[in-house]
Amino acid sequence: MMSNMIKPIKVIEIKSEIGAGTRGASMGVDAIKIAALDFGSNFFKKYKTVEVPNENNLLLEPVVHDYAKRIKGIYSLNERLHKEIERTLLEDNIPIVLAGDHSSALGTIAGIRTAYPEKRLGVIWIDAHADMHSPYTTPSGNMHGMPLCCSLGEDNREKQINKPDDETIEYWEKLKRLGGVFPKIHYKDLVFIALRDFEPAEEFLMKKHAVRVFNLQEIRKKAVERVAIESLNYLDHCDMIYVSFDVDSMDSRISSGTGTPVPNGITEKEAGNLIYYIMRSKKICCFEMVEINPTLDKENLMAENAFEILQKATNQLSNDF
Repeated sequence: MMSNMIKPIKVIEIKSEIGAGTRGASMGVDAIKIAALDFGSNFFKKYKTVEVPNENNLLLEPVVHDYAKRIKGIYSLNERLHKEIERTLLEDNIPIVLAGDHSSALGTIAGIRTAYPEKRLGVIWIDAHADMHSPYTTPSGNMHGMPLCCSLGEDNREKQINKPDDETIEYWEKLKRLGGVFPKIHYKDLVFIALRDFEPAEEFLMKKHAVRVFNLQEIRKKAVERVAIESLNYLDHCDMIYVSFDVDSMDSRISSGTGTPVPNGITEKEAGNLIYYIMRSKKICCFEMVEINPTLDKENLMAENAFEILQKATNQLSNDF
Protein backbone atom coordinates (compact mmCIF):
# COMPACT_ATOMS: atom_id res chain seq x y z
CA MET A 1 0.00 0.00 0.00
CA MET A 2 2.71 2.47 1.02
CA SER A 3 4.89 3.64 -1.84
CA ASN A 4 7.76 6.12 -2.00
CA MET A 5 5.58 8.52 -3.96
CA ILE A 6 4.51 11.57 -1.98
CA LYS A 7 0.76 11.51 -1.46
CA PRO A 8 -1.28 14.69 -1.15
CA ILE A 9 -2.43 15.71 2.31
CA LYS A 10 -6.07 16.38 3.13
CA VAL A 11 -7.01 18.12 6.38
CA ILE A 12 -10.18 16.81 8.03
CA GLU A 13 -11.74 19.02 10.70
CA ILE A 14 -14.08 17.72 13.41
CA LYS A 15 -15.18 20.58 15.66
CA SER A 16 -16.86 18.27 18.14
CA GLU A 17 -16.73 18.24 21.93
CA ILE A 18 -19.71 16.06 22.88
CA GLY A 19 -17.39 13.30 24.14
CA ALA A 20 -15.63 15.59 26.64
CA GLY A 21 -16.59 16.60 30.16
CA THR A 22 -15.21 20.15 29.86
CA ARG A 23 -16.61 22.58 27.33
CA GLY A 24 -14.50 24.36 24.71
CA ALA A 25 -12.60 21.70 22.70
CA SER A 26 -14.80 22.33 19.65
CA MET A 27 -12.97 25.66 19.27
CA GLY A 28 -9.58 23.97 19.14
CA VAL A 29 -9.44 23.72 15.35
CA ASP A 30 -10.09 27.44 14.93
CA ALA A 31 -7.49 28.18 17.61
CA ILE A 32 -4.93 26.29 15.50
CA LYS A 33 -5.98 28.37 12.47
CA ILE A 34 -5.48 31.57 14.46
CA ALA A 35 -2.04 30.33 15.49
CA ALA A 36 -1.23 29.68 11.83
CA LEU A 37 -2.27 33.24 10.95
CA ASP A 38 -0.16 34.63 13.80
CA PHE A 39 2.83 32.73 12.44
CA GLY A 40 2.12 34.07 8.93
CA SER A 41 1.63 30.53 7.63
CA ASN A 42 -0.40 29.55 4.57
CA PHE A 43 -0.91 26.02 5.96
CA PHE A 44 -4.70 26.08 5.68
CA LYS A 45 -4.53 27.48 2.17
CA LYS A 46 -1.90 25.00 1.03
CA TYR A 47 -3.88 21.82 1.83
CA LYS A 48 -7.35 20.74 0.82
CA THR A 49 -9.66 20.89 3.83
CA VAL A 50 -13.05 19.39 4.65
CA GLU A 51 -15.17 19.81 7.80
CA VAL A 52 -17.24 16.91 9.09
CA PRO A 53 -20.62 18.11 10.48
CA ASN A 54 -20.79 17.82 14.27
CA GLU A 55 -23.49 17.08 16.84
CA ASN A 56 -22.70 19.86 19.31
CA ASN A 57 -26.39 20.83 19.45
CA LEU A 58 -26.72 17.88 21.87
CA LEU A 59 -24.84 19.90 24.48
CA LEU A 60 -28.04 21.91 24.98
CA GLU A 61 -30.05 18.80 25.77
CA PRO A 62 -30.08 16.76 29.00
CA VAL A 63 -27.82 13.71 29.24
CA VAL A 64 -29.86 10.53 28.75
CA HIS A 65 -27.18 7.81 28.89
CA ASP A 66 -25.15 8.25 32.07
CA TYR A 67 -22.44 5.71 31.22
CA ALA A 68 -21.91 6.84 27.61
CA LYS A 69 -22.94 10.47 27.44
CA ARG A 70 -24.43 11.57 24.10
CA ILE A 71 -23.64 8.18 22.56
CA LYS A 72 -26.23 8.63 19.81
CA GLY A 73 -24.47 11.79 18.65
CA ILE A 74 -21.08 10.09 19.00
CA TYR A 75 -22.33 7.34 16.71
CA SER A 76 -23.73 9.77 14.08
CA LEU A 77 -20.57 11.88 14.09
CA ASN A 78 -18.21 8.93 13.79
CA GLU A 79 -20.29 7.33 11.08
CA ARG A 80 -19.77 10.49 9.00
CA LEU A 81 -16.11 10.71 9.95
CA HIS A 82 -15.29 7.11 9.12
CA LYS A 83 -16.76 7.56 5.64
CA GLU A 84 -14.72 10.73 5.09
CA ILE A 85 -11.51 9.02 6.24
CA GLU A 86 -12.23 6.00 4.04
CA ARG A 87 -12.92 8.24 1.02
CA THR A 88 -9.77 10.28 1.65
CA LEU A 89 -7.55 7.18 1.79
CA LEU A 90 -9.12 5.54 -1.25
CA GLU A 91 -8.51 8.76 -3.17
CA ASP A 92 -4.83 8.19 -2.29
CA ASN A 93 -4.61 11.13 0.10
CA ILE A 94 -3.15 11.13 3.62
CA PRO A 95 -5.66 12.43 6.18
CA ILE A 96 -4.53 14.92 8.80
CA VAL A 97 -7.32 14.93 11.40
CA LEU A 98 -7.84 17.99 13.59
CA ALA A 99 -10.49 17.19 16.17
CA GLY A 100 -12.04 18.53 19.34
CA ASP A 101 -12.35 15.70 21.83
CA HIS A 102 -10.67 12.31 21.43
CA SER A 103 -13.88 10.29 20.92
CA SER A 104 -13.57 11.01 17.20
CA ALA A 105 -10.55 8.68 17.09
CA LEU A 106 -12.85 5.67 16.84
CA GLY A 107 -14.26 7.09 13.59
CA THR A 108 -10.75 7.74 12.30
CA ILE A 109 -9.69 4.17 13.06
CA ALA A 110 -12.90 2.79 11.54
CA GLY A 111 -12.28 4.76 8.35
CA ILE A 112 -8.73 3.46 7.99
CA ARG A 113 -9.86 -0.12 8.51
CA THR A 114 -12.81 0.11 6.11
CA ALA A 115 -10.50 1.57 3.45
CA TYR A 116 -8.02 -1.29 3.99
CA PRO A 117 -9.87 -4.19 5.67
CA GLU A 118 -7.11 -6.68 4.90
CA LYS A 119 -4.30 -4.51 6.24
CA ARG A 120 -2.96 -4.65 9.78
CA LEU A 121 -3.14 -1.27 11.52
CA GLY A 122 -0.63 -0.16 14.15
CA VAL A 123 -1.56 2.65 16.55
CA ILE A 124 0.79 5.09 18.27
CA TRP A 125 -1.26 6.80 20.98
CA ILE A 126 0.57 9.84 22.38
CA ASP A 127 -1.56 10.82 25.35
CA ALA A 128 -1.52 11.31 29.12
CA HIS A 129 -4.57 9.02 29.28
CA ALA A 130 -5.20 5.46 28.15
CA ASP A 131 -8.76 6.10 26.84
CA MET A 132 -9.47 2.40 27.48
CA HIS A 133 -12.80 2.58 29.27
CA SER A 134 -16.16 1.17 28.22
CA PRO A 135 -19.68 2.02 29.42
CA TYR A 136 -19.21 -0.85 31.89
CA THR A 137 -16.10 0.67 33.54
CA THR A 138 -16.18 4.44 32.97
CA PRO A 139 -16.09 6.59 36.12
CA SER A 140 -17.32 9.69 34.22
CA GLY A 141 -19.44 8.53 31.28
CA ASN A 142 -17.43 10.83 28.98
CA MET A 143 -16.81 9.06 25.69
CA HIS A 144 -13.46 10.67 24.95
CA GLY A 145 -12.20 8.08 27.44
CA MET A 146 -13.48 5.15 25.36
CA PRO A 147 -12.15 5.20 21.76
CA LEU A 148 -9.49 2.52 22.22
CA CYS A 149 -11.75 0.05 24.03
CA CYS A 150 -14.31 0.59 21.29
CA SER A 151 -11.73 0.01 18.54
CA LEU A 152 -10.38 -3.05 20.35
CA GLY A 153 -13.91 -4.47 20.67
CA GLU A 154 -13.33 -4.52 24.43
CA ASP A 155 -15.99 -4.29 27.16
CA ASN A 156 -13.71 -5.18 30.11
CA ARG A 157 -16.60 -6.86 31.92
CA GLU A 158 -14.10 -8.33 34.39
CA LYS A 159 -13.80 -4.84 35.91
CA GLN A 160 -17.44 -3.82 35.48
CA ILE A 161 -18.75 -1.20 37.93
CA ASN A 162 -21.72 0.18 35.89
CA LYS A 163 -24.94 -1.27 34.55
CA PRO A 164 -25.62 0.55 31.28
CA ASP A 165 -29.20 0.69 29.99
CA ASP A 166 -30.25 -1.32 26.92
CA GLU A 167 -30.03 1.62 24.51
CA THR A 168 -26.49 2.45 25.65
CA ILE A 169 -25.45 -1.17 25.06
CA GLU A 170 -27.14 -1.17 21.64
CA TYR A 171 -25.23 1.93 20.49
CA TRP A 172 -21.97 0.71 22.05
CA GLU A 173 -22.24 -2.51 20.04
CA LYS A 174 -22.96 -0.48 16.90
CA LEU A 175 -19.92 1.69 17.55
CA LYS A 176 -17.66 -1.34 18.06
CA ARG A 177 -18.83 -2.63 14.68
CA LEU A 178 -18.76 0.70 12.87
CA GLY A 179 -17.72 0.13 9.27
CA GLY A 180 -18.20 -3.62 9.53
CA VAL A 181 -14.67 -4.43 10.75
CA PHE A 182 -14.48 -5.97 14.24
CA PRO A 183 -12.23 -5.65 16.12
CA LYS A 184 -10.49 -2.81 14.32
CA ILE A 185 -7.17 -3.04 16.15
CA HIS A 186 -5.34 -5.52 18.41
CA TYR A 187 -3.51 -5.00 21.68
CA LYS A 188 -0.17 -6.12 20.25
CA ASP A 189 -0.51 -3.42 17.57
CA LEU A 190 -0.81 -0.57 20.10
CA VAL A 191 1.89 1.66 21.60
CA PHE A 192 1.37 4.32 24.28
CA ILE A 193 3.75 7.26 24.64
CA ALA A 194 3.70 9.70 27.61
CA LEU A 195 0.91 7.74 29.33
CA ARG A 196 0.68 8.58 33.03
CA ASP A 197 -2.95 9.03 34.16
CA PHE A 198 -5.22 5.97 34.12
CA GLU A 199 -7.70 4.06 36.26
CA PRO A 200 -7.35 0.50 37.66
CA ALA A 201 -9.72 -0.91 35.01
CA GLU A 202 -7.47 0.44 32.25
CA GLU A 203 -4.31 -0.73 34.00
CA PHE A 204 -5.85 -4.21 34.24
CA LEU A 205 -6.23 -4.37 30.44
CA MET A 206 -2.75 -3.02 29.78
CA LYS A 207 -1.15 -5.60 32.08
CA LYS A 208 -3.36 -8.45 30.91
CA HIS A 209 -2.43 -7.84 27.28
CA ALA A 210 1.15 -6.62 27.89
CA VAL A 211 0.58 -3.35 26.02
CA ARG A 212 3.78 -1.45 25.17
CA VAL A 213 3.99 1.79 27.15
CA PHE A 214 6.75 4.39 26.99
CA ASN A 215 6.36 6.39 30.21
CA LEU A 216 8.18 9.63 30.99
CA GLN A 217 11.00 7.88 32.85
CA GLU A 218 11.79 5.73 29.81
CA ILE A 219 11.40 8.68 27.43
CA ARG A 220 13.92 10.73 29.44
CA LYS A 221 16.31 7.80 29.77
CA LYS A 222 16.32 7.02 26.04
CA ALA A 223 15.41 10.40 24.46
CA VAL A 224 12.55 10.81 22.02
CA GLU A 225 14.46 9.77 18.90
CA ARG A 226 15.10 6.32 20.39
CA VAL A 227 11.49 6.08 21.63
CA ALA A 228 10.24 6.88 18.11
CA ILE A 229 12.51 4.25 16.57
CA GLU A 230 11.54 1.61 19.13
CA SER A 231 7.84 2.37 18.67
CA LEU A 232 8.11 1.93 14.91
CA ASN A 233 10.18 -1.24 15.33
CA TYR A 234 7.61 -2.64 17.76
CA LEU A 235 4.92 -2.10 15.09
CA ASP A 236 7.08 -3.35 12.24
CA HIS A 237 4.70 -6.28 11.67
CA CYS A 238 1.89 -3.83 10.84
CA ASP A 239 1.14 -2.77 7.27
CA MET A 240 0.35 0.82 8.19
CA ILE A 241 0.51 3.08 11.25
CA TYR A 242 -1.87 5.74 12.58
CA VAL A 243 -0.58 8.38 15.00
CA SER A 244 -2.96 10.05 17.45
CA PHE A 245 -1.56 13.03 19.37
CA ASP A 246 -3.49 14.38 22.35
CA VAL A 247 -2.01 17.70 23.47
CA ASP A 248 -2.32 16.66 27.12
CA SER A 249 0.64 14.35 26.48
CA MET A 250 2.61 17.52 27.14
CA ASP A 251 3.28 18.67 30.69
CA SER A 252 0.47 20.61 32.38
CA ARG A 253 2.77 23.62 32.76
CA ILE A 254 2.65 23.83 28.96
CA SER A 255 -0.73 22.25 28.30
CA SER A 256 -3.11 24.40 30.33
CA GLY A 257 -5.19 24.82 27.16
CA THR A 258 -6.71 21.37 27.32
CA GLY A 259 -9.59 19.86 29.29
CA THR A 260 -7.59 17.30 31.27
CA PRO A 261 -4.02 18.57 31.84
CA VAL A 262 -1.65 16.23 33.69
CA PRO A 263 1.74 17.05 35.27
CA ASN A 264 5.01 15.28 34.45
CA GLY A 265 4.50 15.15 30.69
CA ILE A 266 6.81 15.73 27.76
CA THR A 267 7.91 19.24 26.76
CA GLU A 268 6.76 20.91 23.54
CA LYS A 269 10.27 20.41 22.13
CA GLU A 270 10.20 16.70 22.98
CA ALA A 271 6.72 16.41 21.44
CA GLY A 272 7.88 18.11 18.24
CA ASN A 273 10.98 15.93 17.94
CA LEU A 274 8.98 12.78 18.72
CA ILE A 275 6.53 13.55 15.92
CA TYR A 276 9.38 14.46 13.58
CA TYR A 277 11.02 11.06 13.98
CA ILE A 278 7.82 9.00 13.98
CA MET A 279 6.41 10.65 10.88
CA ARG A 280 9.49 9.72 8.85
CA SER A 281 8.12 6.19 8.56
CA LYS A 282 6.66 5.35 5.14
CA LYS A 283 3.95 3.32 6.93
CA ILE A 284 2.25 6.38 8.42
CA CYS A 285 -1.26 6.57 6.92
CA CYS A 286 -2.90 9.18 9.16
CA PHE A 287 -2.00 11.80 11.78
CA GLU A 288 -4.50 13.14 14.29
CA MET A 289 -4.35 16.00 16.80
CA VAL A 290 -7.00 16.47 19.51
CA GLU A 291 -8.16 18.13 22.74
CA ILE A 292 -6.99 21.75 22.28
CA ASN A 293 -9.28 23.94 24.40
CA PRO A 294 -8.61 27.67 23.94
CA THR A 295 -11.15 28.62 26.63
CA LEU A 296 -8.72 27.22 29.21
CA ASP A 297 -5.62 28.76 27.64
CA LYS A 298 -3.61 31.97 27.90
CA GLU A 299 -2.78 33.87 24.72
CA ASN A 300 -3.49 30.79 22.58
CA LEU A 301 -0.21 29.20 23.71
CA MET A 302 -1.41 25.60 23.41
CA ALA A 303 -2.65 26.09 19.84
CA GLU A 304 0.66 27.74 18.90
CA ASN A 305 2.63 24.81 20.30
CA ALA A 306 0.23 22.38 18.60
CA PHE A 307 0.54 24.16 15.25
CA GLU A 308 4.32 23.88 15.32
CA ILE A 309 3.99 20.14 16.00
CA LEU A 310 1.40 19.88 13.23
CA GLN A 311 3.81 21.53 10.80
CA LYS A 312 6.52 19.02 11.72
CA ALA A 313 4.12 16.16 11.00
CA THR A 314 2.97 17.47 7.64
CA ASN A 315 6.48 18.44 6.59
CA GLN A 316 7.59 14.86 7.05
CA LEU A 317 4.60 13.48 5.18
CA SER A 318 5.03 15.85 2.26
CA ASN A 319 8.82 16.15 2.38
CA ASP A 320 8.14 19.87 2.10
CA PHE A 321 11.13 21.32 3.91
